[in-house]
Amino acid sequence: MARKYAVIGLGNFGTWVVKSLYELRQETIAIDIDKERVQKIRDFTNNPVLADATKKETLISLGLGDVHAVVISLGDNTSASTLITLYLQEMGVSKILVKAMDEDHGKILRKVGATDIIFPEKDMGIKTAKSLVMPNILDFIEMSEDYQIAEIAPPGSFIGKSLAELALPQRFNIQVIAIKELIPERFSVIPKGEFVIKDSDILVVLGKGVNINKIKLQ
Repeated sequence: MARKYAVIGLGNFGTWVVKSLYELRQETIAIDIDKERVQKIRDFTNNPVLADATKKETLISLGLGDVHAVVISLGDNTSASTLITLYLQEMGVSKILVKAMDEDHGKILRKVGATDIIFPEKDMGIKTAKSLVMPNILDFIEMSEDYQIAEIAPPGSFIGKSLAELALPQRFNIQVIAIKELIPERFSVIPKGEFVIKDSDILVVLGKGVNINKIKLQ
């Protein structure tokens, strides 16, 4: 079911968020004070808005109090992103995601109501480093400081063996929570022990990063 979102700030990051939401068939209000940026995004939203989002009455008039989430991406304009975050929190927006310039800016945003802080450069840097150290990990989702969900291309030693034979929970303290099969194309959630791993499979695992890293040595 489609939900309504708002994106404030249509620089590179904000534009990609709007385009991605459009591809996911979600309704988006795209807001910027720059006319050229608003015009460029028109093909990806039914609600392109040329406005100054630092004015609370503007946010209210656009109905942002009723959207599912708001993404704020205003580059180095930290005062504007902080003020808008405060206004949205006062309006009762339950999910406010804000692109922060640094850790200190992130702390301030948290205190005025941001529910999620985004550090694109930091997050991509961490992901790039992990892809170098753990090249067989295709993607990962941080669950906490220690745990993550990762998509893993199975090592050669896994191919042709069943999950029961591999005994990953016992050997690595890792749980296979799903398997993406490419041939035939299907998605198996909580696969059974007799599932035999193929070289075309992708394992979705849950565990500590240090344990997931050990799999690459197999």
